[in-house]
Amino acid sequence: MKITLTLICLLSTFISNAQRCATPAYSKLNPVSRNFNPNASVKGAGDRDTLNDEVITIPIVVHVLYNNSEQNISDQQIKSQIDALNNDYRRRNADAINTPSPFNLVAADTRISFCLAKVDSEGKYTTGIIRKYTKESSFLADDQMKFSSKGGDNAWDPTKYLNIWVCNLFGRTLGYAVLPGSPREKDGVVIKYNVFGTTGTLTAPYNKGRTATHEIGHWLGLKHLWGDSDCGDDGIADTPPQQTSNTFCPSFPHLSACSTNQYGDMFMNFMDFTDDACMNMFTQGQKSAMRSLFAKGNFKNSFLNTFVCDSTNAEAGPVVTPTDTVATSFITTYPNPFVSEVNINSKNAADVVGKSLRIFDMTGKLVVSQVIQSQKTTLHLDFLPAGLYLMKIEGSGNSNVYKLLKQTGKVR
Repeated sequence: MKITLTLICLLSTFISNAQRCATPAYSKLNPVSRNFNPNASVKGAGDRDTLNDEVITIPIVVHVLYNNSEQNISDQQIKSQIDALNNDYRRRNADAINTPSPFNLVAADTRISFCLAKVDSEGKYTTGIIRKYTKESSFLADDQMKFSSKGGDNAWDPTKYLNIWVCNLFGRTLGYAVLPGSPREKDGVVIKYNVFGTTGTLTAPYNKGRTATHEIGHWLGLKHLWGDSDCGDDGIADTPPQQTSNTFCPSFPHLSACSTNQYGDMFMNFMDFTDDACMNMFTQGQKSAMRSLFAKGNFKNSFLNTFVCDSTNAEAGPVVTPTDTVATSFITTYPNPFVSEVNINSKNAADVVGKSLRIFDMTGKLVVSQVIQSQKTTLHLDFLPAGLYLMKIEGSGNSNVYKLLKQTGKVR
């Protein structure tokens, strides 16, 4: 009995002292060049900036690498993690009410959301989940899981997808991420299978999906609150200084040698090391830092032009639903038929600005996709062959579908 209790205590200590994040150690071994531009060779990338209050959607592909049935986590567990990410990054998490009032003043909805990709790199439908058996019983935090030749799975195009590898990480490591500017073939996040999601095969106290929330924060350029040094700086003005990481779930206020006021550490921030149940917020400063990566010319700008979250982009054109209309008195398109250009105009900017515009040919292939940025937009479509096309403008819960006829020569 005494031996059993001792083993239980040792196991409890091991779990509680898990290496929450291996990103700093990984980054020291794999420094990034801040001059690296992942958009440089991508046609059409970097041609627009973020819109005010735009919700940025990041498509995810999950690479599940399993050596046994326990590691082959369910679709339900994976989807629960996507839900957790959307709740945390949009500040819709139920435990947001636990943010202490002094810190609640700077708590933020980052207006960043996530989805499982619905279109693969070849334009075909996908669930966004790749399952692959591996002979490796576990992986170190050294990127081996990112290569098929080494028992892992190759990354999808990192300018369109956030790659997440879910596998059995060795020892106490729960996850790690590459920083912005990392090589394309290594770009993404790695999470241990039993801390991914909020239901299924999970290990408490890391059972609310916050390991992925934390590591994606690194992928979006955030540092740990203490700057990974004694009383260090994370570069964010509204995260108070703290001496080092916090673990378990401290009581508020929790002061350290670096505290500048009576409120102490922001231990409930997603970029600390506390238990999942203790984390509940990003700050306005962290929001600005993450969103800045999507600005024109920055590392994640290409994600503004990806529409792979929508399955209608895969092998089939838009299906007209009861909420679609074939025409509207608020949005006009002309000329139609057209030869090289189509103008889109609206009586009110709010009817079109920020909405997605997609054009499909009659085989269902997506040929144009963009976000409308002004009340009047001119589409340059001279590169399209003559024929009939469907254009779909959608946003805010409704959509409009238009038929466009491309002709050669002069339209009378």
